[in-house]
Amino acid sequence: MDAAALGPGRDRDRHMPPTRIPYGDLPENVRSEVEQCTGEVHHAESAGSGLNSSVAAVLVAVGGKFFVKALPSDHRWVWTQAAEAAVAPFVRAIAPRLLARIVTDGWDVLVFEAITGHQADYTPESGDLRAVADLLTRLGEIPCPDVTLREAPLRLQRYAAPDELHHFAGPCLLHTDLNNANVIVADGRACMVDWGWATRGAAWLDAAYWTIWLISAGHSPVEAERWAQRIPAWQTATDAGLAAFAAANARMWHQIAGAQPDAWTRRMVVAAERWNVYRASRI
Repeated sequence: MDAAALGPGRDRDRHMPPTRIPYGDLPENVRSEVEQCTGEVHHAESAGSGLNSSVAAVLVAVGGKFFVKALPSDHRWVWTQAAEAAVAPFVRAIAPRLLARIVTDGWDVLVFEAITGHQADYTPESGDLRAVADLLTRLGEIPCPDVTLREAPLRLQRYAAPDELHHFAGPCLLHTDLNNANVIVADGRACMVDWGWATRGAAWLDAAYWTIWLISAGHSPVEAERWAQRIPAWQTATDAGLAAFAAANARMWHQIAGAQPDAWTRRMVVAAERWNVYRASRI
């Protein structure tokens, strides 16, 4: 079973990130290939967030600013590079443009246009929340491309009963990792990065993922769902489906946490459990 089958977001396998190295530590031939796309690189600054790449850096080059992410070609997550490249042409309305995928000298590299803005603020008083709701609405309007994607029921099968998995099935394109670091806001408009865990499933799932992140940022379950309700796809969810999803995520986060979770993980455990209790009370 691949890592994505374990669950959404930062699942057990994803909880152990690749070793991060500076862009300049890539082999010279790899950097030369990158510069065929960017022009000569004058400066590279490693990204301060993100867990899924060995290299994640903003490049200042002759051709402008670019964002590069890379994994060794034999890394267990390298399939996320292929998935992100496959989805990229179809999400250009809501994501930075992919300029090149380079696979050479033992490395798999994606080169994106750089975007400006700040990571979305999910706290209750944030002015970013409307932009994120609009972003998820626009995502729901994008037809799911005919490319290889993970399937939502398979990603949740360890955490839900077999007779619950049908709730998560569907034909829609999902991002599934609504970590606020993956949502960039500029001038009141949001875009979404890090599509390596794109999934096919029920239309309402991304709004449901967002609900847990909102609770972790300080919203009550009721307040979080009020924001989710702004997304048209949420209306297609059933109480039974939401309860099954909330319970599955609570189980997943408890498994991730283990006996000694860090503060970040503990916050997600508490948020997922709060929503689970609330959803169970609605059945």
